[in-house]
Amino acid sequence: MLRRPLSIITEFLRLEAAAGILIMASALLAVGLVNSPLAAHYHAVLAYPLGPAHMRLPVSLWINDGLMGLFFLLVGLEIKRELLVGELSSFKSAMLPVSAALGGMIVPVLIYAVINYGDAVALRGWAVPAATDIAFALAILTILGSRVPTSLKIFLTALAIIDDIGAIAIIALFYTTDVSVPALGLALGSLALLVALNRFGVRALSPYLLVGLVLWGAVLASGIHATLAGIVVALAIPLRGGDAAREDSPLHRLEHGLHRWVAFGVLPIFGLANAGLSFGGLSLADWLQPVPLGIAAGLFVGKQLGVLCGAWIAVRCGWAQWPAGASAAQIHGIAVLCGIGFTMSLFIGGLAFSSDELQTHMKLGVFGVSVLAAAAGYALLRAAAARAPVS
Repeated sequence: MLRRPLSIITEFLRLEAAAGILIMASALLAVGLVNSPLAAHYHAVLAYPLGPAHMRLPVSLWINDGLMGLFFLLVGLEIKRELLVGELSSFKSAMLPVSAALGGMIVPVLIYAVINYGDAVALRGWAVPAATDIAFALAILTILGSRVPTSLKIFLTALAIIDDIGAIAIIALFYTTDVSVPALGLALGSLALLVALNRFGVRALSPYLLVGLVLWGAVLASGIHATLAGIVVALAIPLRGGDAAREDSPLHRLEHGLHRWVAFGVLPIFGLANAGLSFGGLSLADWLQPVPLGIAAGLFVGKQLGVLCGAWIAVRCGWAQWPAGASAAQIHGIAVLCGIGFTMSLFIGGLAFSSDELQTHMKLGVFGVSVLAAAAGYALLRAAAARAPVS
């Protein structure tokens, strides 16, 4: 089985970590703007309509449904690569992150649902604590440097990719509005054309991207969330072919070309547009409302329990092995870092809640617990650096 060269893994981790640091800065800038005299201008820019006359949409919608389509395209490329030739390509290597990720999604959702039981509106946010922000988490690991073995970084990356698959499925199944049949028909036709391009061995990227643009517009008009078009296009991009080296395949070329644009452009812009949280009028009581409390408990407590239990089950059943050179304490630290939700949590929260009050409560929970998980995970990993590896 082909394996990625270490240099490719290192480059991926470096870009993700740098993106995490930049997203932190953009989020802090957004919070600063919203809590300054420039707040009205900040909101006015996000509400400003752009586009042709028949498709004028607010800037915020172009960011969340348009630019984030590129993010999901990159996620789809990473998922396909991992499934075919990466850490998820064999049963033995996939079972540890798969089992840990499933536990890390199920337990937080259950905790959130218990805390918000009986409130149908609040329950729409049940999926918010299910996601892990890989860029933020890897940024923390980068700060720790060689104190954390590469095997743990690869484990966290694979786990987060499985998380992304779960989040994508959730968005498709539970956060879709009324569907337009004609637009859906155009989307299906575009999908069929993408499949045909792949089957006929077309290796140029431009036909896939042009058809993908049509697919994005059709999905946007259909009522299904438009960012899912990015996943569909990614799965159609060829990975294998006549090239002697896998790194020259269409998928690798597109992934390499997109990564920097998404890491240093799309995600910071998304953070700037969605992280604006006004502290005006907030009190301790707001932090203790069921929505932020459910998100915080789900991400901080639920993620730890779910990831550790899921990983333990996989190893106990003989399906997988612990990451090489990693101690139990270090694995616990990784589980804590999985409680950093941010990007995907904010994205799902934006779909789940329409009221300003619940949006504010959602952001309180996501911000507060992400900072807590980052600090606690860093402290645990730093303290565990010199301990013995898992046997």
